[in-house]
Amino acid sequence: MVKKAPRRTAERILEVTLALFNRFGEPNVSTTLISAELGISPGNLYYHYPAKDELINSLFDRFEHALNELLNASDGVRDVEDAWFFMHTLFELIWQYRFFYRDLNDLLSKNRRLETHFQSVLKNKTRAVRALLDGMSRSGAITIDTREVEATATSMVVVLTYWLSFEYVRDPRRALEPENAQAALLRGAQHVLNLLVPYLEQSQRTHLLKLVGAYNDDDKK
Repeated sequence: MVKKAPRRTAERILEVTLALFNRFGEPNVSTTLISAELGISPGNLYYHYPAKDELINSLFDRFEHALNELLNASDGVRDVEDAWFFMHTLFELIWQYRFFYRDLNDLLSKNRRLETHFQSVLKNKTRAVRALLDGMSRSGAITIDTREVEATATSMVVVLTYWLSFEYVRDPRRALEPENAQAALLRGAQHVLNLLVPYLEQSQRTHLLKLVGAYNDDDKK
């Protein structure tokens, strides 16, 4: 059996840091805890990442890159089925980096780089949702007045961005645990797309209800 090459220390540090941030929240994780979890000295950690903000920024760079690639797929959304898959995939990515959303206000108040970049994230999300609405409108899946597009897109982005915060406040002890991920992501996708219900063509509205019902049934098994 061929042995796998050991992962580079810098990569392992980011993986463990992300897991700890997601589990305990960034404010509750020190560099001492990270180095202890890795079984390395604090000096070794500081060699790769001299400050905690550098860990946060490196993780954010990865998230932002993956997010921007995913948001580009909004151009291909034409109906409820496409929109459901797109939103669920988006929530899965957000879940992978959920500490950003759980601790968002605290992180932005302490990290100027994150503050400015997250503003770009919001703009890119809004642009992607507008593209989604445009594609669905051109295909006949929705009928929406052009004067309502901006407000609808903004509302969808608000729910998309703050859904995990809502889940956390609703059930702080269990909401963001891995075993609850699928249900939380499903609810998030459902509530974002529910904002489209007034504009959906009847068969599309029926299909959305079927999708929600099918996923709810799977979740109960």
